Amino acid sequence: MTDYLVATASVHVTAAAADYLEGRLDPNEDSVVVVGVREPDSHDRDAGDAANVARSRLAAAMPETELREGDPTAELLAAVDDHDPDVVIVGANGGTEGASGVGSTATALLSAADRPVVVVPLPAL
Repeated sequence: MTDYLVATASVHVTAAAADYLEGRLDPNEDSVVVVGVREPDSHDRDAGDAANVARSRLAAAMPETELREGDPTAELLAAVDDHDPDVVIVGANGGTEGASGVGSTATALLSAADRPVVVVPLPAL
């Protein structure tokens, strides 16, 4: 049994995480919690839409979804403490148009998390 935490703020990150989990996830054994973080100055719908994608794409696993607001790194590290997943999945960057490379949140999670962090690539936007 593996407990996954998907850290997301966009539908693109959630879709990439779902692609990664396809073929790895055993919906009868594994659990998924999707944590969407909305930064104070971001669009209201992004994190909510990301949660909807998770419920659709990962329906067999019946993912738990949670929306938080604030600094993404702080909120995601708090979510890791709260949920104690075996693996954290994060997009290479926020999944917004023009973003490239590995972003600050993914870098911070890689540095601070005390468990495996999988960085999934995102499609070109």
